[in-house]
Amino acid sequence: MLIAGFPAGAWGTNCYLVAPAAGEECVIIDPGHQAAPGVEETLKKHRLKPVAVVLTHGHLDHVASVVPVCGAHDVPAWIHPEDRYMMSDPEKALGRSIGMPLLGELTIGEPDDVKELTDGAKLELAGLELSVAHAPGHTRGSVTFGMPEAADVPPIFFSGDLLFAGSIGRTDLPGGSMEDMLESLARVCLPLDDSTVVLPGHNEHTTIGRERATNPYLRQVAAGPGAAEAPRRGM
Repeated sequence: MLIAGFPAGAWGTNCYLVAPAAGEECVIIDPGHQAAPGVEETLKKHRLKPVAVVLTHGHLDHVASVVPVCGAHDVPAWIHPEDRYMMSDPEKALGRSIGMPLLGELTIGEPDDVKELTDGAKLELAGLELSVAHAPGHTRGSVTFGMPEAADVPPIFFSGDLLFAGSIGRTDLPGGSMEDMLESLARVCLPLDDSTVVLPGHNEHTTIGRERATNPYLRQVAAGPGAAEAPRRGM
């Protein structure tokens, strides 16, 4: 399996291109701000042909390059229906104080072909199987993508802004909810096998087993309702 990722734009958001192997079809995950040049470079380097863009949520730093990437390769974008409006109205999604000076340089709107993600769906794209889990908390329409173990590759969990190494995504933006975030962690993350690799992991990769042991948010939800409240996320 080939997983090629790079940080893009002002926020350093991780964009991933995933394929069974070099020279084959691929899926592009979260082409955010200024990601289009990196996408094209990665496609050329590994001789990949994109078949779809899939989005963990609708914030600007994850979707800003969707229109040019989908348009250049005539592929659809998949997003949860509760976050779909964010592609056309990022200011409403983020509030005026975050990233709004960048709007003038961006191509705002939807690509020609938008498909909606649903909880529990199994996407079969580019010879890959992606399991979709609705995981609100960072946004109302946040999702994660899981990939099963294959050959010598452990299970992979593309967490979006649900779970990072030692932390979670922020919940203070429009549509964010700490209560929903903790519920999503309990329902979506805790059942995963310890060997599952979490992407992204901020500046490092991590596993669910490591997060069970070290992440205060996962430790809280694992301990149950009587546990002390986890520290609030602040960024």
